[in-house]
Amino acid sequence: MLLLAACAASAPKPAAPPEPAPAPLDASYDWHVLLVAPFGSVLKDVPLTLHEVLLFRDEAERTAPADELECYAVDGNRPLFVARSPSEYLLCFRHDRLSRVEATVQLPADEAARIFADACGLWMKNAQPTTEECAGSEAGITFAGHFANEPDDSAQLTIQLDAAESADRTDHAPDR
Repeated sequence: MLLLAACAASAPKPAAPPEPAPAPLDASYDWHVLLVAPFGSVLKDVPLTLHEVLLFRDEAERTAPADELECYAVDGNRPLFVARSPSEYLLCFRHDRLSRVEATVQLPADEAARIFADACGLWMKNAQPTTEECAGSEAGITFAGHFANEPDDSAQLTIQLDAAESADRTDHAPDR
């Protein structure tokens, strides 16, 4: 009788497959890719062709002339950041030493919040957070990232990296 009952019973349903894990972020989401030379490097040691750019600041942001940053943009290929080529990529020097890196990428507005959240989550894994959103420090480098929606249905994601000696400055993005 048990044999007949076993034959008549339906086979157990297989368990539902688990949800697939999200695809891992590629290496370009890590802000470390923007450091093409260590902080403190002199201009001639940067392995890129650069040209100087002028940054304009208002009177409230001016510091002593010796503290002014000299910034350079890259001629040619820039490192990929969040899977895109930055529309702006600046290397800034103080006292002839690399002390700041800033990169801005254009994002589609409908994906910007997700891309920023993914990138910020990665950046914050090993960082000591600050009071700013998506800002922290790691191994003597401070970073601050933010995005802003543009009127043309795009968004800009900007990250600024500062060497520890310039991290105590209050300006977080140079004016242009």
